[in-house]
Formats: sequence, C-alpha cells, structure tokens
Amino acid sequence: MKVVGLDHLVLTVASIPATVAFYERVLGMTAETFGAGRTALRFGPHKINLHQADNMFDPKAEHPMCGSGDLCFLVDSLDGIEAHLAACGVPILVERSTRTGARGPITSVYVRDPDLNLIELSVYQDGTRTAG
Repeated sequence: MKVVGLDHLVLTVASIPATVAFYERVLGMTAETFGAGRTALRFGPHKINLHQADNMFDPKAEHPMCGSGDLCFLVDSLDGIEAHLAACGVPILVERSTRTGARGPITSVYVRDPDLNLIELSVYQDGTRTAG
C-alpha cells in the first residue's frame, strides 16, 4: 500500500455555525450537509468535516480538542489579502514570509480561525497553484 492523496480531514470545533461563517466569509469555502446532519466545508476537490466538541462522532481521534489544528491552504493569489482580512476583522498573526511547502518555497500569511487553529494561506513562489 502507498498513500496517494488526502480526501478530507476533521476539525473539532466549539461551534459549527461560527466555524462555517468564518471559512465561508474569509476563505470562500462552501458548507455542505451530509449524512445525518453532519457538516463539512468544501473547497475544490477537498473537504473538512466538522465535529462539534460537545457532540462528537465515532470513531474519532483519541484526544480531539478545539484549536489544535495547523493547516496550510493554497490560495489563488495573495494580492489584496491584507485588505481582505482587515475587512473581515481577521488579524494577521504573521505577515508575508517565505516558508517551505510540500514541493518548494511558498509565500505565506498566517491567521487564526474562531477556535484559534493556525491557518496558513500560501502561494508557491514559482506561480503554480497546486502542491502536486
């Protein structure tokens, strides 16, 4: 067996409505309901399933907790990102800086979501828009 991709990940959150509002308004993701009232955030071919901390689904991580995520999202452009984040009332934690992505140098801006997860918004410095 060889891992070939990532289908989805799960975030434990204090409030699904607050999380959905942030990710839709600030990052342009789309909420969807699936299964028995479960909620996910979709972006491109990917999704993030949301588990509310006081209403977890089994199976789950051994010690799920809000605010323990550290996620890097590739964005189409960082042009105007500072103004967009300011208009959304989202403080920038770390200004544009060079980091290392899965396949090379990226430029990133860091913020936090409502649960204080670290959110890295990045573009590859060579102009490509995907990690693969």
